[in-house]
Amino acid sequence: MRAPTGEQFELARSRQNQQSRAIITEVAAGLRALSVNGIELVETFPVDVRPPFGSGTVLSPWPNRIEDGLWILDGEPQQLDLTEPARNNALHGLLLATAYSPIERSDDAVTLAATVYPQHGYPFMVDTTVRYELVDDGITVTHGFTNAGAERAPVAVGTHPFFKIAGVPTDDLVLSIDAATRFEVDDRLNPIAEIPVDGTDYDLRGGRPVRELQLDDAFGEVAIVDGVGRHTLTAPDGRFVELWHDADYGFVQAFTTREFPTEDGPATAIAVEPMTAPPNAFNTGQGVIWLEPGESWSGSWGVRYSGSPLPTSPGQA
Repeated sequence: MRAPTGEQFELARSRQNQQSRAIITEVAAGLRALSVNGIELVETFPVDVRPPFGSGTVLSPWPNRIEDGLWILDGEPQQLDLTEPARNNALHGLLLATAYSPIERSDDAVTLAATVYPQHGYPFMVDTTVRYELVDDGITVTHGFTNAGAERAPVAVGTHPFFKIAGVPTDDLVLSIDAATRFEVDDRLNPIAEIPVDGTDYDLRGGRPVRELQLDDAFGEVAIVDGVGRHTLTAPDGRFVELWHDADYGFVQAFTTREFPTEDGPATAIAVEPMTAPPNAFNTGQGVIWLEPGESWSGSWGVRYSGSPLPTSPGQA
């Protein structure tokens, strides 16, 4: 039987005492598995099922929601297919069911490609690539867009990984998101305001245990230090998994569920999703990258694991 996510690209890297492994899916170019020195760092799922909660998938050419699937291009309404019918929204782009083609592959890296063709509400042709490359302590992911059409085209990208540290209950991990704002949403999860997190339960810059969180929230004004944003999940013993991203990823979505399917039954899981644009970006313009005909863009994010405690800041014990 063929897997619902297509071919599984298995990657492996071994350097001295460091070993890293990953599995990437053909459909949606998803990160299905990642481990460093035998420690699993993302929630996985059986090969014979679709990704639960969109686990690991690439969200392109926009992440999150476009309200009513409707946006305006040069004064003309553009109606996208409503892929979240219960909320009357267009959700997570146009490539979730697309089989990507491998264009470069080695033992520890794979580059996959897919084209977004002109369709309802998106009259553009854009070539996309996703490169996954293992490093000693994790993985680096690089997304690329090239406008293959004759008109200026809007693009944005996100990814939907669920993180873990194997052997540690996810509820016991402490989540830190280095962002100064949160997008308040309506009952259809569309943004109505971007508000500071200062003094609220959504200020995660100092970290909060996952067991205390119920999230399906986008965050903005992500702190970029030396060109990189960083967010972490830390175990009680100090080990941590870090999501890092370059400066073009100015937004992060955090999502918790207590119903992620595992071999031991439903469990807590948390997604921390790097995004170049927030929800409803085609309407607000926030974070959207406009490519001229023939123009290209690329941006990177990645995951790293440390078996040592997070370093303390100056002045901390």
